[in-house]
Amino acid sequence: MGIAIIVIMAIGVALILTGKLPTAFALVLLAVAIALAGGASFVGAENSVLTTVVQNGAITLASTMVAILLGSWLGSLMRDTAIASTLVRKTVEFGGDRPVVIALGVLVISALCGAVTGSAPAALLAGVIGIPAMIAVGVPKVTAAGTILMGIGAGVPFELPVWQFFSTALHLPIPQVRSFMILLFPFAAAAAVAYVIVETRRRGTVHAWSLASPADGTRVVTSRRRRLGDAPWFALLTPLVPIVLALVLQVPIIPSLLAGVLFAVVTTTRPALWGTTMLRSLYDGFKVAAPPITLFIAIGMLLAAVGLPGSVAALRPIVEAVAPTNIWLYVIVFSVLVPLCLYRGPLNIFGLGAGIAGAMTAIGFYSPMAVLGLMTSYNQVFGVADPTSTQTVWASQYAGVSPQAVMLRVLPYVWVVAIAGIILSAVKYL
Repeated sequence: MGIAIIVIMAIGVALILTGKLPTAFALVLLAVAIALAGGASFVGAENSVLTTVVQNGAITLASTMVAILLGSWLGSLMRDTAIASTLVRKTVEFGGDRPVVIALGVLVISALCGAVTGSAPAALLAGVIGIPAMIAVGVPKVTAAGTILMGIGAGVPFELPVWQFFSTALHLPIPQVRSFMILLFPFAAAAAVAYVIVETRRRGTVHAWSLASPADGTRVVTSRRRRLGDAPWFALLTPLVPIVLALVLQVPIIPSLLAGVLFAVVTTTRPALWGTTMLRSLYDGFKVAAPPITLFIAIGMLLAAVGLPGSVAALRPIVEAVAPTNIWLYVIVFSVLVPLCLYRGPLNIFGLGAGIAGAMTAIGFYSPMAVLGLMTSYNQVFGVADPTSTQTVWASQYAGVSPQAVMLRVLPYVWVVAIAGIILSAVKYL
């Protein structure tokens, strides 16, 4: 049965890679097929396809879905209240005509947006103004798009919905997830800064199109904030509110995100408009959150399927036979396999990789913390370099370059981050 499950997974990878089925639909079919191959009954109160996999699995990641919705809500508020655009504009003004300074500033803003809401919304919040501004001062287009993505990658270790996802999927308490994310952050941040400095200097300045200049410079002084719609300075602290609450004060994730939402509204909107603003941005947040929530429903079913007793018993001999246990072999093998998280590959944690991680945890061959270290390292690569991810596609197209060109530019940097994370997990948890 173990071989049959591996074959089913291979078919699922083929369906996803070829685009024959959307990822979420393919994962649901995989979950049902794996459960049946593992000997689960179709109906029944326990260990059945309909009850355990479909019914219970669909709500396994419910807390993650709520966190994603709240993160999307906060991202929508940051857009609607001009918090994100003000952050980027202030950064560009501070940088003047210095490409490296502007790129580093946009990188920081991208990291803050990535910590609030990942994927395309974060790229859009930082990139709508940030990408044209970088290109206007001579940053090459590919480097500008990559700067947004590397910034998002630097913010991912502090993205609260990601903490919730790994906590639920791997059955780990939030403090343990947080502890590894804190250790991973310096590597992601260092790689992002190195990317900006190396690529902007190595490629030189290339002047292309730029942001439109104001027609009347004298009006900028007299009515600048009203004309540009800048948010108040204290509202610019909004991205830090949920991070500080969850990281420093150890407030639970959902209340931390709700506090960020309330802070954004109170600091930018008149009291009479609080309800309208929150409701409108919440509806926008639902639109943004719908695709990942759909995916997490399917991932929950897949986690339930690979965690069934029959699936665990079938996969254990195979995993024990092929998985490396030597610390150096572990690092080498899983470092070489990093590209398999690209193009929706089998190690993509928001796809079949979630099932593999769940199987590793259920079998008990590696500790949950070791699996966490492995999968968070892969997620750093997927979130930045995957040319099929929404943030990579949006940033690349907005900059006027191909996603593949951006992938080739950023991949060496995030691959190093992944290797550092794999080494870290091997040293601490093997």
